Amino acid sequence: MKLTDHEAALLAGDLGKAHQLAMRLMVATGEATGATSFVDIEFAHINSCHYSGQLSVDFAEFLLEAGADLAVPTHTNASLIDCHQPNLRPAEQSPDAVTGALRLMEIYEELGCSSMWSCAPYQHDEGRPSFGQQIVGSESNAVSFFNSALGARTNKYGDMLDVSAAIVGRVPLAGLHTDEGRLGTQIFRLDLADSAFDDPVLPHVLGIVLGQQAGTSVPVVDGLPSATEDDLKAIAAAAATSGAVEMFHVVGVTPEAPTLADATGGRNVKTTRVDATVLDGALKALSAKTSGSLDAVCLGTPHFSITEFASLRDALGNRKVDPSVNVLVTTSRAVRAELQLRGWEEELVNAGVQLVLDTCTYYPPQAVGVAGTVMTNSAKWAYYAPGMLDIDVAFGGLIDCVESAIEGEIVLGVGR
Repeated sequence: MKLTDHEAALLAGDLGKAHQLAMRLMVATGEATGATSFVDIEFAHINSCHYSGQLSVDFAEFLLEAGADLAVPTHTNASLIDCHQPNLRPAEQSPDAVTGALRLMEIYEELGCSSMWSCAPYQHDEGRPSFGQQIVGSESNAVSFFNSALGARTNKYGDMLDVSAAIVGRVPLAGLHTDEGRLGTQIFRLDLADSAFDDPVLPHVLGIVLGQQAGTSVPVVDGLPSATEDDLKAIAAAAATSGAVEMFHVVGVTPEAPTLADATGGRNVKTTRVDATVLDGALKALSAKTSGSLDAVCLGTPHFSITEFASLRDALGNRKVDPSVNVLVTTSRAVRAELQLRGWEEELVNAGVQLVLDTCTYYPPQAVGVAGTVMTNSAKWAYYAPGMLDIDVAFGGLIDCVESAIEGEIVLGVGR
């Protein structure tokens, strides 16, 4: 690595032990990725604030005690707990995890991070980088969305690396931080009937297929006529869940792919055909059950947007969910504030919907109310939850989830 005088001073410990350790980690990352220099960053969204054991707390305590400060605006990913509803994951059931998670939240706020606690920071102005900005992302769907939908530039930085980058304000110039690294390396050509593009589950299932078949490639979707931001969010989340997709292009939709040639740099790359059979196979694999009684519905993985809440209200109408079904929707504090301004939170609560903040419901310790047979409209939730929780999953579109919650049993195909 070729270091500037400032970088050499960081590495030598001239700015303190926290900055020295952070720079050591960045140098090691650069050496591992073959980079020869660093690039300045303007923004960070970090997952180090999510409790993953005592090591995560010890590392954060060290940063705080050593006087670490942040070089760029830094936003927090979702936590393990919902501070507004401590009974969601009761401390008496998981004392180490809950206590550790709360301490981590305190530390990262003391370090100067914004209290966003969201896996979808791009839904908020302060967490939304602009095209071409060099940034740091760590949460898988956010990394993919930053790169793909917004054209910001980040690799996926794991815990400790992400906050280290935020402290020193730079990362190795490698991978998706470079022009070459962002070019598409595998084309996924859609061969579908026109009616398939109206299916609300298409973005979720397409993302699963991309993740399973692209590996570490940069996939290019050719033949998707349009996509909303929530559609791109669904693709990003699912592709990063079933595989390691950190960036994808959609020809004519995402900012770096006005044409197929732009997306690939004009190179000949592998082409994979995606037809109804491929998508149907991925769809069926997301459900352990397709009929029978229902215990819970979990929405908002990644966190629900205002647009999605509007769709939820429309689907509910003036109806209430079956009292035997727990309906949990995860979202951010900022989106909740907007719900309150619009008067929507009270409507949703009266309809039997429980809002969950700061966290998600698919990972352990198992959240209260998430048990038995659980339905979701998130491919990410459906893919991860069976391996993490003692549940059976049913996957469907938002309207399917709403009708199932009202009927108290699984209903599929309503919104398709």
